[in-house]
Amino acid sequence: MNSEKNEPTKAELDILTILWKNGPSTVRFVHDQLNTFKEVNYTTTLKQMQLMAEKGMLRRDESSMKHVYEAVEEEKKTKGLLLDRFVDHLYGGSASNLVMQLLDNKKASRAELDEIRAVLDQLNKENS
Repeated sequence: MNSEKNEPTKAELDILTILWKNGPSTVRFVHDQLNTFKEVNYTTTLKQMQLMAEKGMLRRDESSMKHVYEAVEEEKKTKGLLLDRFVDHLYGGSASNLVMQLLDNKKASRAELDEIRAVLDQLNKENS
C-alpha cells in the first residue's frame, strides 16, 4: 500500500481485517466471515480478493488445491497510513483535535484513560 491509488476501499478493508485477525485464509473462510456482518455473494468475495492480489494488497498461495490468501502489508502500517490521511484531511493534521473529538464522542473507561495517561507520560519523557 505504497500509494493513494492502493488505499483500500471499505470492502477491501473488511477483507484485510479478517486476514489480519485470522492469518492466511481461503476465499471460503473469508466469505463466511464477511457474511456474519453483511450479505455478500461468494463470487463477489472471490473477485474482490483476486483484484486485491492484482493490486498487490494480497498474496496468493496456489501450492494446494485451495488458494490461500494473506495480507501483504502489516495491519499497523496500513492503519497508520489511513489514520495519517484521515487526520490530515479532517483535522488539519492536528492529533490533539482528533483526540479531543474522540474523547468527546466516546466515553473512555478508567483503564483506557490510565493507558492514555501512560502513553502521554512516555511521550513527555521522550520529548524532554
